[in-house]
Formats: sequence, structure tokens, C-alpha cells
Amino acid sequence: MAAKWDEVVAARLQLPHSPNFYRFKKNPCTFDNVIVSTAKQSSNWQIASLYLPAMTIPALNIEIVYYQSPLGALEIRSTGSAISDVLFVNSWKGAKVNEAELSFVKPKSAIIKTCIKQLDEYFAGKRTEFTVHTSQVGTDFQQQVWAELCKIPFGRTISYLELSKRIGNVKAIRAVGTANGNNSICIIVPCHRVIGASGDLVGYGGDLWRKKWLLEHEGKIANGVQTLF
Repeated sequence: MAAKWDEVVAARLQLPHSPNFYRFKKNPCTFDNVIVSTAKQSSNWQIASLYLPAMTIPALNIEIVYYQSPLGALEIRSTGSAISDVLFVNSWKGAKVNEAELSFVKPKSAIIKTCIKQLDEYFAGKRTEFTVHTSQVGTDFQQQVWAELCKIPFGRTISYLELSKRIGNVKAIRAVGTANGNNSICIIVPCHRVIGASGDLVGYGGDLWRKKWLLEHEGKIANGVQTLF
């Protein structure tokens, strides 16, 4: 039975132009398991903070599912034709949720099915490169940085300085670091492969212990170890 609220309630979307909120028209919107009703305000729009389980938003063609990885739950979002977000829940950057209440339902879209299949293969040590289509909104500079991230080979790391050199602007090291941190498609767009010049892990939106795990996982696979588990 669909839940109903007098106040607008919905799942946290973190769309590009509104990191923590999405504006819903002041009309009830029916999702898979949720009815979002209107708040009693004079405005035509209501900002809804989103905290619901996996669902599809037909009007926007957005699907959200949760994937159980060896490092905890990942929230995966698609725009129908591309993956737009892959983030660890309850990480520094990810949504703050009660993992015990998450619903790990099967995805409806082919793009998320492909994404999950490739993640399964990655964690099993059988995939070193992702081919699933991704698309995240960002500035030209951010897109340039994210594209360069995808060129870092599996099992290898580079420094933020080296990354800034590769995009042709050695003085943009801080901006490169910021763009790297703004990546919302973790693992697939491998921002975890960028480390400090001294070899320190520095930072990671999915938390440093996960960055360490991912680098160790890739290093062992790249050096001929087929499985870790």
C-alpha cells in the first residue's frame, strides 16, 4: 500500500543543479511505492527532501536502486540511458540512510542491470574496465577531469599534480582536486586512483578506508591474483 503524507516527502536525489533537494510541482506524484502529496503552501513548487527506498520517477525517467557491495551499500541512479550516480551510502559524500531498512530490489532499466553486472564482475576480480554508459552534469573543466580519470589504468595511481598536467594546466591542481571530489560516479569513474604526491591517500568521498580497499583490490588483481575472497 502506498504511503501518503500531507507534507511533501521523497527520496534524496542530489541532482546536479540542486545537490540535496529536488523541486516537485505542487501536484501529487505517484511513484512505485510512494505518493508524494502537496504541502499546504501558496508556492507552485515545494522543495522536497528525499529519503525513500529504491524507486522510479517516470516523469524524469530517473531510477534509483541500492546495490550491496563488499564495502557496503551503493546507491545507483540512472537517467534512463546512462548512469548518473554511484555513491556509497552513509559515506562522507553519500546519502545518510538506515542501511537495515534499504530495499535491494531488482532494477527495471537495462542500464542499471548492466551497471550491477559490471560491478559484480569488478568486485569478483573479473573486470578491469567499465563500459556501461555514464553521464553526469558538470562544467567543461569538470568533464575534462572526469574523462581523464577514466584513462588511468586499472591497478595504477597518479597524483593530483600529474592529473593537472594531463589536462594541460599544471597550475590548476586545486581545481583538479575539487573536480575529482565532485565526481558522483565512484569506482566506474575511478577518482580513487588519484593520490597525493607523497603517496598519501589524501581524500575520498566514499571514505578513505574504502579508497584503500579499492586500490589494494585492484593492485592484487593487476599483479595476477584472481580473487580476494
